[in-house]
Amino acid sequence: MYGKESEFMARKLNILVADDEESIRLGFEQLLSRDGYNFTIVDDGEKALQAIEKTDYDIIFLDFKMPLLDGIEVLKQIKQRSIKTEVVIITAYGTIKTAVEAIKLGAYDYITKPFLPDTIRKVINKIIEKKNLLSGVSTRNLEIEYGDNKDIIIGVSPKMQEIYELIHKVAPTDSTVLITGESGTGKELIAKAIHYNSLRKEKPFLTVDCGSLVETLFESELFGHVKGSFTGAIATKHGSFELAHQGTFFLDEISNISLSIQAKILRAIQEKEIKRVGATDMVKVDVRVLAATNIDLRKLVDEGKFREDLFYRLSVIPIYLPALRERKEDILPLAFHFLKKYNMKRKRKIEAISEAVQKILLAYNWPGNVRELENVIERAVVIEDMLEITTASLPTHLQEIENTLTGKEVQENIRSLDELEREHIQKVLRATNGNRSKSARILGIDRKTLYDKLKRYQIE
Repeated sequence: MYGKESEFMARKLNILVADDEESIRLGFEQLLSRDGYNFTIVDDGEKALQAIEKTDYDIIFLDFKMPLLDGIEVLKQIKQRSIKTEVVIITAYGTIKTAVEAIKLGAYDYITKPFLPDTIRKVINKIIEKKNLLSGVSTRNLEIEYGDNKDIIIGVSPKMQEIYELIHKVAPTDSTVLITGESGTGKELIAKAIHYNSLRKEKPFLTVDCGSLVETLFESELFGHVKGSFTGAIATKHGSFELAHQGTFFLDEISNISLSIQAKILRAIQEKEIKRVGATDMVKVDVRVLAATNIDLRKLVDEGKFREDLFYRLSVIPIYLPALRERKEDILPLAFHFLKKYNMKRKRKIEAISEAVQKILLAYNWPGNVRELENVIERAVVIEDMLEITTASLPTHLQEIENTLTGKEVQENIRSLDELEREHIQKVLRATNGNRSKSARILGIDRKTLYDKLKRYQIE
């Protein structure tokens, strides 16, 4: 999964075990020595604190009940000294209350006695994976460089790896590409990746959002117009197709265009020529066309709302960008990427994302996809007071998910994600006095997606 070893992966882990039961200590000694870790084993809480004064430990296994100092007290002191040390509580008193208390204080996880060696190995491996993400181990991502700018498409999931392979195959060609996927999945970023990995990368990359243009001005925006061709046409204007000559033209949300404009776009693709509004002469253009939509174009074709010939002309190479809920293994790599990004942008130094927050991020359905996740992390970086992102810096509807994960609420009172989303949309609408455009921006979705959700949840 990872492209290279980090400094963390290249060295042995330092592990501390503190437990007053001799059989537990012996079991850890056999396991850790067999697996090749550096380790220290002590029999009470005070000795554990003395040990961390001398050595930096990556992982500490801490018994909940010990003489002199109990595990919770030692945990508090460890977290005051080192936010990066992961603590796992060992307990024979495996109640939800104990686990929740320990995790809220910063413990990574807890295990109950008796346990098998594989239980310990799984916990260690999960912590290794987390630390690799935090230390910036390079996953196989896709970088897009243009001028002084650089974008990164994050995705360790098999689905995203397949998309990277397809981009590398498609980019050098002039084939049209239709990118489909829900709002917020990053369709424009995929289009940029295709262009800036193509032979046209030194030429223009122009984007037109088909959902934001007024129908009467659409033709002029795409194809240009000549002076005097309509009221307000005080000068000849070059359209987007001309401006993108020898480069790439990206039509975002192409499902919003009328049938008459569709016919002219089809001609521009097939004949490589356009006609400005009010002109008589055709203008030759050499443009590669990419398009994107969050609507099922096949359905629109069946309904007579989208030209079948244009659909097939656009979808020579179809790329489906999966929703974030369909590739949950990408959620944490994306979250850590955005943490790094907004630490730099906001001049913050937040070191980590708490285990409780990670569990919430993985449990949430992400209707706004990657865009919504980025907004959540940016918000947290701005308002977080600790050295790691905690649940307190998450939006309310995400904080409420913690209740379902920790068992605070009885099962019959736990609400569905749909209910939480409906309530959150209502809160945002109230906060914006019903301004749908502003509400959509806050939610990290486009207006059409918001309208669909208002209809789905019957929100007036």
